[in-house]
Amino acid sequence: CEIYKWRKECDVEEGGSDAEEEERPAWNSKLQYILAQVGFSVGLGNVWRFPYLCQKNGGGAYLVPYLILLILIGIPLFFLELAVGQRIRRGSIGVWNYISPRLGGIGFASCVVCFFVALYYNVIISWSLFYFSQSFQQPLPWHECPLVKNKTNVVPECEKSSATTYYWYREALDISDSISESGGLNWKMTVCLLVAWSMVCLAMIKGIQSSGKVMYFSSLFPYVVLVCFLVRSLLLKGSMDGIRHMFTPKLEIMLEAKVWREAATQVFFALGLGFGGVIAFSSYNKRDNNCHFDAVLVSFINFFTSVLATLVVFAVLGFKANIMNSKCVAMNTNKILTLLGSGILEQNLIPHPMNLTQVNQVSGEDYHKMIDHIKGVKQDKFESLGLEACSIEDELNKAVQGTGLAFIAFTEAMTHFPASPFWSVMFFLMLVNLGLGSMFGTIEGILTPLIDTFKVRKEFLTVGCCVLAFSIGLLFVQRSGNYFVTMFDDYSATLPLLIVVILENVAIAWFYGIDKFFEDLKDMLGFTPYRFYYYMWKYITPILLMVLLCSSFIQLIMTPPSYSAWIQEEAIEKTLRFPPWGIVVCISLVVMAILPVPVVFGLRYFNIISENTSGLSTVSYKKGRIIKETARPEEDDDASLIHGKSPSEAPSPMPGNSIYRKQSGSGGTDVDTAPNGRYGIGYLMADMPDMPESDL
Repeated sequence: CEIYKWRKECDVEEGGSDAEEEERPAWNSKLQYILAQVGFSVGLGNVWRFPYLCQKNGGGAYLVPYLILLILIGIPLFFLELAVGQRIRRGSIGVWNYISPRLGGIGFASCVVCFFVALYYNVIISWSLFYFSQSFQQPLPWHECPLVKNKTNVVPECEKSSATTYYWYREALDISDSISESGGLNWKMTVCLLVAWSMVCLAMIKGIQSSGKVMYFSSLFPYVVLVCFLVRSLLLKGSMDGIRHMFTPKLEIMLEAKVWREAATQVFFALGLGFGGVIAFSSYNKRDNNCHFDAVLVSFINFFTSVLATLVVFAVLGFKANIMNSKCVAMNTNKILTLLGSGILEQNLIPHPMNLTQVNQVSGEDYHKMIDHIKGVKQDKFESLGLEACSIEDELNKAVQGTGLAFIAFTEAMTHFPASPFWSVMFFLMLVNLGLGSMFGTIEGILTPLIDTFKVRKEFLTVGCCVLAFSIGLLFVQRSGNYFVTMFDDYSATLPLLIVVILENVAIAWFYGIDKFFEDLKDMLGFTPYRFYYYMWKYITPILLMVLLCSSFIQLIMTPPSYSAWIQEEAIEKTLRFPPWGIVVCISLVVMAILPVPVVFGLRYFNIISENTSGLSTVSYKKGRIIKETARPEEDDDASLIHGKSPSEAPSPMPGNSIYRKQSGSGGTDVDTAPNGRYGIGYLMADMPDMPESDL
């Protein structure tokens, strides 16, 4: 029988009749799949969130709780999602409908969270695109403060802050003073947002094969940039100060409960758990793929990427701290000269060999000797002199995260790099790539379950989803848009995803049955997973997740909803509380994200929607067209959707249809066997340029 370029299984029955069975679309190669999972899990958080937490929570000591929780929470849950997607071969909605119809709302909740996250995540990509487009200039536009029009003095807002801070808040965002002041659309960011959504839309229309090919570049390029940045930054003055600061352990901090809670939260979100993207990507795997190896590999790639990014960040921040320290020394040395000239300080307070005639030549060590001597003599009057300590350690302790790290601290450091436009282009292109890799997985977490459930054409659903997201995303490119990004980042995902993952764990371990799931894993992998996972899934991980959920609730209750606002007149950041309507929006985001879970449970429980059918339809991939069939539940065993086979024998627990069953000559139902002799899915990995888009 003919083997098409796109994947299918072809069995030849005895007697000469050919039966072509075409399967779910597949990855072109294992490498492509691994890169897709890495691209989804390794995102912007690895570059600007992990280094911040490491700096804030004790430097190298933070890595210990993070690694422990990665093993206790991250890897088991990541393995669980990979195995479920590969076993059931559907998106998140179909997977949880199969496990337990009453828990079918988990998949819809994942879709809602993915949509909320995609709304603001692509805005961050649009910011990176804007900075990328502005990086082809020498000098960089944020190199120095601009002058007031038709005058020679510097813009006051920039003079009070810094050139990079001014450029971010005023030139890029043109930000308003509060979330209540809309200020209209920022046209520059609106155009960038349109470009960002167009890129995502075009990549997703082509399906997993096209997005998989993109992953070869988008997943590997950031590592090239990070290594280049690390090598370059290590050659800069002060970089080792930053590295030493990173690895200097503060063991007393490691024992604080807050450090463990923040480490657990970072592990949780770093791997993309609960979004549905992991399940969606895994559902395109062959059935006997070793997903346990994938889980461990991707988890540790994610961890080492975070460590690599942290090394780069601390090396660059060490360089920046030395620059800021040199400026501080020069400025305060000038103050000392002024005090000497006015007679407030005596000349004999300056150590004899020290020469203050060349201010820029005064080293930090000499300055500290001079300050210590002055402080010893002028103990009572020292504070009134207005002299600063100028410590590199103090500069490094100024923890910076998120946009403050990427668009202010890093951009300022890069202005001092030789060939700064080149490094700026590389850095922001890396951010775009990291963002797109995560966006592909996030959008796949929306599209795959909806296509599996409702069988609409992927092109129409993708375009519709992206157009809708862009329209709603205009909220984030107003002058007040940055405050809405903060709101969505804080409230649209944290609690809902925690609840989703807890329910996922409970659904597998208690509803489906941990013993039955282990049988499925043995059937898929060819070996029984370590007993470690049995106890983790059934007892330890759910308990740890519940503790994390409770602590997150307590933190939200104890900390009123607030955001950091930029006050133009004062040129400073202030923490403001959300207005009443903003608090309502915050609560609504949490409620809307988790609402599908109780709604579906209620509809199933009260039999408004029958529990005997998932309401899904199945799809047959037949040469460019989608053939719909209504799912037919089994009468005796709801867990097995293939006649005559127990769940452990079932090749792919999808609703029975002509793809998975064929009628024998006697009218009975036989189960096809794969070419490798195992029940289920034959797997042909080949390039698929001619695959019809509707198949995806």
